[in-house]
Amino acid sequence: MVRADFDRNLKLLQEELLLLGGLVEKAIVDSIEALKTRNLELSHKVVAQDDIIDKKTNEIEEKAIDLIATQQPIAIDLRTLMSVIHISVELERMGDYAEGIGKIGIMMGNDPPVKPLVDIPKMADKASGMLKRSLDSLVRRDPILARQVCDDDDEVDNLYDQIYNDLIGLMVSDPSTIQRATYLMWAAHDLERIADRATNIGERVIFLVTGQLVST
Repeated sequence: MVRADFDRNLKLLQEELLLLGGLVEKAIVDSIEALKTRNLELSHKVVAQDDIIDKKTNEIEEKAIDLIATQQPIAIDLRTLMSVIHISVELERMGDYAEGIGKIGIMMGNDPPVKPLVDIPKMADKASGMLKRSLDSLVRRDPILARQVCDDDDEVDNLYDQIYNDLIGLMVSDPSTIQRATYLMWAAHDLERIADRATNIGERVIFLVTGQLVST
């Protein structure tokens, strides 16, 4: 394979990774919308979509491994391919968390949430925004933007702590809310993990550009 072919395949691989990121971002948005509106059909759709995300992840990993095996790249090319594999795994796990929120929506059924859903959607907006900007930093090869994504994780953690404490307070004051409050706690935890995975992507972009592994 000549250099031009390798570069073209590398570009196509990155485009597939961005497509995967788009699928995951939509799954996150849809899972929260389903939770807010008690749309069980949409919750089921989010759960079913996870199979597509898993399949796309496997395809990306196989193509990246094939390029590594056949071309034996070095330096920046090897870092790029390893980063593609790493990021695809992070995206697949985000898809799992979105699926988890979809399943929570199904378990809640038609029962109303124990409190108006304000902070959880706000948390979802921040987490999905982090995902989008982490992928933007990959496209731009921008370690500064990637670092900003990592820094934003603190905001999501603070929101999670607030939601957790509010729900614990509800459980203590009214034990009849324990089950429904637990569902929301699970959803908030899934969003917190999505933000953590976006942070991991930011760290991987920093590694790709600078060759330095960082941990925020």
